[in-house]
Amino acid sequence: MSASREQFSSKLGFILAAAGSAVGIGNLVGFPVNAAKNGGGAFLIMYAIFVLLICLPVMIAEMAVGRKTQKEPVGAYKALSGGSRGWGIAGIFGVLTPFMIAVFYMVLTVWIFGYVALTLAGKLDYLASGNGFGEFINSPYLFVAMFAVAAIVNFILVAGVKEGIEKAAKVLMPTLFVMLLIMVIYVLTLENAFAGVKFFIIPDFDKITPSVINGALSQAFFSLSLGMGILITYGSYINNKTDIVNSAKLVALTDTAVAFTAGLMILPAVFSFNPNVNPAELSDSSVSLIFTFLPKIFLALQVSLGYIGASAVAAFFFLLVFFAAITSLVSIIEVPVSYLVTEKKHSRRKALSILMIIGGVLTVFAMVSFGMVSFFTEFTTYAGGTRSFFDVVYDIFYDTILPLNGFLLCVFVSYRWKKHNLSDELAIGNDNYKGSWVEKYVNFSLGTFIPVIVLGIFLNTVTQKFFAFSIFGF
Repeated sequence: MSASREQFSSKLGFILAAAGSAVGIGNLVGFPVNAAKNGGGAFLIMYAIFVLLICLPVMIAEMAVGRKTQKEPVGAYKALSGGSRGWGIAGIFGVLTPFMIAVFYMVLTVWIFGYVALTLAGKLDYLASGNGFGEFINSPYLFVAMFAVAAIVNFILVAGVKEGIEKAAKVLMPTLFVMLLIMVIYVLTLENAFAGVKFFIIPDFDKITPSVINGALSQAFFSLSLGMGILITYGSYINNKTDIVNSAKLVALTDTAVAFTAGLMILPAVFSFNPNVNPAELSDSSVSLIFTFLPKIFLALQVSLGYIGASAVAAFFFLLVFFAAITSLVSIIEVPVSYLVTEKKHSRRKALSILMIIGGVLTVFAMVSFGMVSFFTEFTTYAGGTRSFFDVVYDIFYDTILPLNGFLLCVFVSYRWKKHNLSDELAIGNDNYKGSWVEKYVNFSLGTFIPVIVLGIFLNTVTQKFFAFSIFGF
């Protein structure tokens, strides 16, 4: 173990930081809508099962690989494979993926920051108008917002693991939880709100189809930041006293609890706005729901709260989402930062400077791909449609390569590093792990059905995204 390797100062700090990486825009908005559209409580049950039986073993494996090597994905794969070039390439995927995900996630975070500023400036009616969002995403002021968001992220990351990431997580995550609970309590006081609660939590098993099952599994996998290299990197910052299995359980539980609580905020608000809403008609896009639909809901509150009150509620909500976005963005960017520091021997400041410059240019390309610059707006064509630069980054690195990274990790841990070495690492900090049913399940699942399922998600995503057909027929 490298003596100079930074570490989290406490188990709580690690859990909050890891949970912060998982809790993001998808949890707060995408999850509730997917649940409502796909059977409500039935979707929740399937989601919980997939988190427990499929996602948790992968989380545990990622953390174990990180702690064993005290390195990020590239260094970890190289160290445990004896310097294999092939597995080194898998590590490169594990670093390149979060870097590119940070590009489109930065755009979303900038938009959210802009919405916070505009609602505080009394522009809620503009955001709720039909043309508001379209004009907003092509505003030159977005570049000012981008610099502001980049400065916040840089401020946190340049301070390091203990003084930056951990301290930020200890402030932002509890604040996020409190803000979320306040929003839930408020929303539940609205008229017709409990119709949304009922729709959200009561199972409708008639809606369970293969596509819904696939959606629940994909939501669980993506929600927990698996395949991004984050948990390998964060795992490299924990010591041998940490019980990885128990920590992974707490991270998964925290992430799921936030997603469920967010459902108690979003769906009641939607039903309060329109008691006759058909959740099947809600947009599949979290982006559309946040930036076009929810402002209309908040504006409708002026009937009872007045315009200033409605704007305050909207600003509070967007600030909540902004905090969630920042915790995710910090963890995503930390992976390539760790790579440059560990493998390329750069200082943390130099690594951040390099990433901010390259990432900043790519983020600008993504931001102007919504109409500002036609070259990036009509960047390429596949699956019978024109795709922007933003779409390409999202489709390739978030939807497609993440499950591939998960598949490679399962194969690596089970057949290159070997299961007995994984068990030895997980027994450190957990004297009861060896011989337990958890050990048996983790080793069996990672070497058998989990990689098959994740590979299936990857292949189906490739055919759907780029060739417009499903290999599974749904």
